[in-house]
Amino acid sequence: MAVVLSEKEKKWMEGVIKEEQITRYLENGRDFIDDEEIWEKLRKNQNPDKQRIREIIQKSLEIETLEPDETAALLNVKDPELWQEIFDAAAKIKKKVYDSRIVTFAPLYCSNLCVNNCVYCGFRRENTVIKRRRLTLEEVRREAEVLAGEIGHKRLIAVYGEHPTTDAKYIADTIRTIYEVKVKTKNGYGQIRRVNVNAAPMSIEELEMLRDVGIGTYQVFQETYHHETYKKLHPEGTIKSHYQWRLYCHHRALEAGVDDVALGVLFGLYDWRFEVMGLLYHARNLEKFFGIGPHTISFPRLEPAANTPFAQESKYKVSDEDFKKLIAVIRLSVPYTGMILTAREPAHLRDEILSMGIVTQTDASTKIGIGAYSDRYTEQEAERQQFLLGDTRSLDELIRELAKMGYITSFCTAGYRCGRTGKHIMTLLKTGREAVFCKLNAVLTFREWLDDFASEETKIAGEQVIQKEIEEIKERVPAEVFSKLMEYYRRIQNGERDLYF
Repeated sequence: MAVVLSEKEKKWMEGVIKEEQITRYLENGRDFIDDEEIWEKLRKNQNPDKQRIREIIQKSLEIETLEPDETAALLNVKDPELWQEIFDAAAKIKKKVYDSRIVTFAPLYCSNLCVNNCVYCGFRRENTVIKRRRLTLEEVRREAEVLAGEIGHKRLIAVYGEHPTTDAKYIADTIRTIYEVKVKTKNGYGQIRRVNVNAAPMSIEELEMLRDVGIGTYQVFQETYHHETYKKLHPEGTIKSHYQWRLYCHHRALEAGVDDVALGVLFGLYDWRFEVMGLLYHARNLEKFFGIGPHTISFPRLEPAANTPFAQESKYKVSDEDFKKLIAVIRLSVPYTGMILTAREPAHLRDEILSMGIVTQTDASTKIGIGAYSDRYTEQEAERQQFLLGDTRSLDELIRELAKMGYITSFCTAGYRCGRTGKHIMTLLKTGREAVFCKLNAVLTFREWLDDFASEETKIAGEQVIQKEIEEIKERVPAEVFSKLMEYYRRIQNGERDLYF
């Protein structure tokens, strides 16, 4: 049964897309994704020799963005020994740029109302089994209080459908509301210090509104870069059917002064090698126009969703082995970027990938039903969710596993408040200098979290990691910096919060 749009929805949709904010970036009327060129590069770079692959790896280790032919060559590697060299290099790059820290966050779904009708999405307009809901600002506040005051998250990604009731003004209001939350904890207080946003493409004017209320990273996934597939999966008559409006939303965000933008693909919609190439082309085009690449890249895989047959039937599903390969190639292709592994993946695979030392961020204590944190439901409810999660472990459990692997969980948001964003952060990341700031602030924020939220078992594991990090810092920074770190560390142990470099 078709769901008919209201006149109000139709009128709102007519005013969303601003063609003049797209055409300024086109070259001869075309966008930067040339499907035939991508396939030609993949064909041309088949059977690369070992020496060439090793030269490409060395370039990545210098934190230089790869050329399309170089990424295509990596994607064509067949030799298991060469793949191991790629995995090893990916870990070295992550260590060089981000050190041994993992950043954690949680998604906060604010609405599942949507005017679009994407065939793979549980929230598509015509899916009548989904329970539709938009959180009020008071409900948003309650969700944030649970996340900040009971679980201990410091950063969120707020998620919204595309609908007139969740426009830029609503998003701005929810961001303000989340930042206002401050909850007493065992030894200090909990608050959200960074609100990233996953929302539909917007105009420059709307993005300026979000910039002014303190949006963190603006995340929009292209879903698939393949033009024909994109057209099939996003029916005509919807906003999302406009490929180029979506493709250039990050350009508009950077033009609007939103310094940090995030790319992503939903792997399983089309050939994974093509999609990795698309991500590289996207990153390179942002660098070309703005000198700034993506702050993060995400690589979620297609997952089952209520009343959504396509999710089970896609012929482009990505195997676990290919999934690990594509993550490593992204790391080498765009070596400075943060990389997000989501709770869509099962726990055993997440642990395996995290232990490889390639990714930089992951979510935990994840719930994606609208109002799910304050409702406190424990079992997944498909009719409330966009898709089904693979890993529902708590933040405490995940941090304990990370500590056993030797990683420190960082809750740092200092860089965004100190101006280490945009071009500034790109320079620091490419030279490896940001890793030093991050290491200092990871120790301070991890100390906060251990004292305020950790179970006894996790605290034991965390103490070993934090002492290891302090010893490493002592060897790497000037004495006066180390002295200041330890002063801040003691002050945090005595109950102060949010001290940072």
